[in-house]
Amino acid sequence: MPAGKVHLVFELVTLPGWVLAGGLAGVEEGDLTVFSLSYVGASLLLSPDLDLARSDPSRRWGALRFLWAPYAALFRHRGISHSLLGPLTRVLYLIALSALVFLPLHLLAGVPLPSRFPLEIIPPMLAGVYLPHLLHVGLDRLVAGRKRYNRP
Repeated sequence: MPAGKVHLVFELVTLPGWVLAGGLAGVEEGDLTVFSLSYVGASLLLSPDLDLARSDPSRRWGALRFLWAPYAALFRHRGISHSLLGPLTRVLYLIALSALVFLPLHLLAGVPLPSRFPLEIIPPMLAGVYLPHLLHVGLDRLVAGRKRYNRP
């Protein structure tokens, strides 16, 4: 399989092409911004390789990398985290972590919860989270297929 840095370079080098294609297709500038930020964030911090305790993406979380230990324990490498459900598992995991932090703050200290999430950003955000995932998994499969094909 390609090293984590290969995945990251491949994902980030292709981003301008995706943005250009979106612009040519008439996607609004705000949606392209949300897509781009989500894409870079997902490439750096929400890689399918978060299911490995010692991966480049988990190291990028710095002092917060411990937050991904339960995720790595829940999902075996190249299991569901590398499927079409993978990005959804990571997004839902982040939502659950946020709830564990903010709900007690809200209940105990009266910290207000966000009143409304801007639903219109969900499609470009999900596209920005899913596309690097698909590129990552596709690159894994391409290299695995080549290795099988080239065996003596």
